[in-house]
Amino acid sequence: MALNLRQKQTTWIIRMLNLNQPPNPGGANTISGASTEEIYKILIHDRFCLDILSTLIHVKDLRKHGITLYYVIDKQRQIVPDVPAIYFVQPTQENIARIVADASRGLYDSFHLNFSSSLPRPLLEELASGALRANAVDRISKIYDQYLEFVTLEENLFSLAQHDIYVQLNDPSAGDQEIQGIVEKITGGLFCVLATLGVVPIIRCAVGGPAQMVAEALDLRLRDHLGIKNNLFSESGGLASSFQRPILCLFDRNFELSVGVQHDWSYRPLVHDVLGMKLNKISVQGEKSLIKSYVLDDSDPFWVSNSWSPFEKIALEIDAQLNKYKQDVEEVNRRTGGQVGAEFDGTDLIGNTRNLMNAVNSLPELTERKKMIDKHTNIATVLLGEIKNRGLDSYCNLEGDMLNKGSIDKNQLLSQLRERGTKEDKLRLAITYLLSMETTPSSELESIEAALRELDIDMYAFQYVKKIKSLNMSLNSSAASASKSNIVDWAEKLYGQSLSAVTTGMKNLLSGGRQLALTRIVEALMEGKPNPEVDSYLLYDPRAPRNGSGAQSKGPFKEGIVFMIGGGNYMEYRSLMELAHRSQPTKHIMYGTTEILNGGEFVEQLAMLGQKMGLGSSGINPTHRGM
Repeated sequence: MALNLRQKQTTWIIRMLNLNQPPNPGGANTISGASTEEIYKILIHDRFCLDILSTLIHVKDLRKHGITLYYVIDKQRQIVPDVPAIYFVQPTQENIARIVADASRGLYDSFHLNFSSSLPRPLLEELASGALRANAVDRISKIYDQYLEFVTLEENLFSLAQHDIYVQLNDPSAGDQEIQGIVEKITGGLFCVLATLGVVPIIRCAVGGPAQMVAEALDLRLRDHLGIKNNLFSESGGLASSFQRPILCLFDRNFELSVGVQHDWSYRPLVHDVLGMKLNKISVQGEKSLIKSYVLDDSDPFWVSNSWSPFEKIALEIDAQLNKYKQDVEEVNRRTGGQVGAEFDGTDLIGNTRNLMNAVNSLPELTERKKMIDKHTNIATVLLGEIKNRGLDSYCNLEGDMLNKGSIDKNQLLSQLRERGTKEDKLRLAITYLLSMETTPSSELESIEAALRELDIDMYAFQYVKKIKSLNMSLNSSAASASKSNIVDWAEKLYGQSLSAVTTGMKNLLSGGRQLALTRIVEALMEGKPNPEVDSYLLYDPRAPRNGSGAQSKGPFKEGIVFMIGGGNYMEYRSLMELAHRSQPTKHIMYGTTEILNGGEFVEQLAMLGQKMGLGSSGINPTHRGM
């Protein structure tokens, strides 16, 4: 069994675009009994579902499946008679009201309603009563729960696109009902992923915190759904279901904070961090100050082959690709009698007619290669400018040294803070310092804070991490004291549901090992052997009896899904892919998260929590935001 989420999600979307029927080999579906007549359709989507579609389906693919027009649901639209409309939207009250309004106006001939997750009964009743009042019931053709409420960025990478979850879960003012609502939202997204894959995994997580809450909620939802006769996992049921099931490892962002903050030197994390890649797309300034937009996904062979390479190797690879391209162009020109050294534009294919057809056939491939080379030359040039202006190589090296050694020369750190770089770069360096040092002498800490204030840098995020670390040290030092219960009570009140994850995570962060703690734990969980680091991890098997021990489900596992609650990043993704490839035999690991965050975006969330906790008074003036 291969966990190819991208392929499976694309298959279901294509089916939806063909009125939930298998598509004809020739493209758009046809009217029953009239095989020569294609059905032309309109697609209506909300903004969330547009993000789902944008990483999987291009405009040309929409046309291929008979979609002639596509609109956002909250925009004013004109009546298009005699045409069916496919709606792909989230099941929200606002969208239901829009659908009812569209049906009452008779905007389209028929309405094929597809919801990104299951439509709750109250909203279904609201839809039915609204359509009945508008005398438009006959226009609503079909209603489908698609369970596609997640964004697949790559074959092994997905996001629930749920924003600011880290802030919401760690907000000291969040009540139990709010936390439960967030947990249900995450559980719903994960259920959609598993339903699309058609697998019921073994679930593992640490004790306490959001990961355990999500694990319990997901286990319960899967159990309830498996009790339905024709459930979404029926095809995976029976004897085969007990073999080759994947493991789902759930983690909370507090498990390893430093990975969310530090700079990285690989091409892909740099593009994400510096150029703000979203949904596999970036926009950069090209020649003559023109803004150019690029797609970076598995359709780009250079990106697939080199995106994890250190940046210094990217220029060498681009140069090698360019030289190879020039050689191939010269070979085409030589064979066709063209001018050696001429740029290949398709106009100089003259001369030897025997090779002319081969040369013509090579034109599209050479043209695409040149576009790819130009694209990455432009991206690398912009990145290089940022690296030079901000001294990003120095930040990467210094942070790496700190996390490797667990120590640093204070003067070296202070010197870097006064060097090039944005305020955000310097703040991230200071936070990495906090997280990498097992102990921080008060005099050293004071000089770091003074340097940050002198640079007029917003201190909320720094103070928040400092408070978490202080809490962790207090808990460790008072392990045998009677006052520990008071500290725990205070900490749980301050940090809400994530106390266990905070304390566990900081221990991992302070270990000084360069291998990510996440990767080490995932490797141990997938091996399934006795290991002190993971023996305490909880196990949930939704297919097992509720009172069963689940001991038979501890592995080893060939396939795994790793999910980070509160924001993931490309560094963790790379580390897990490296684990999969170096394992013998090779494992298949998929990485998902509530949202993909770069270092600056995660620091913003840390700062929001610092503000909510009133920690700005020991930093700069709280009315000034430095980033």
